Amino acid sequence: MNSYTEKVNSFLNCKNIAVSGVSRKVGTSVGNPIYKKFKEAGYNVFQVNPKTDNIEGDVCFPNLKSIPAKIDAVMICTNPNESINVVKECKELGIDTVWFHKTIGGGSYSAEAVEFCRKNEISAIESGCPMMHVGPVDFGHKCIHFTLNLFGKLKN
Repeated sequence: MNSYTEKVNSFLNCKNIAVSGVSRKVGTSVGNPIYKKFKEAGYNVFQVNPKTDNIEGDVCFPNLKSIPAKIDAVMICTNPNESINVVKECKELGIDTVWFHKTIGGGSYSAEAVEFCRKNEISAIESGCPMMHVGPVDFGHKCIHFTLNLFGKLKN
């Protein structure tokens, strides 16, 4: 499975998804709206932030290990410096599918974390945002998808 589209489809076919990098401060992290989008679309979705146990009324877990369900995939919305720690925890738990949020700017992408994924057989989507794919897709995310695709930024 090599193409961006194949990886996205595989990720979105997962049932239990953790979103690492949600924030207590609403509006400061892309993780919060991504978490909400997955939740509204009917996924079993779990928030991860080590500094709180509740965000906007939903349980938040300090790490992936503490989630009481088998996680199929992890959406990484952390600072890029933290991404390596997330993928290392994924390896420990046998989670083999991750997505690094990256649209305009650096996002959560980390070359070190992506290389770790390659060496450890973790399927990694290196760019984009699930809000460009999980319906209904808003106009802004349609524009971002078009632009990133036009400039060849949605390739793995």
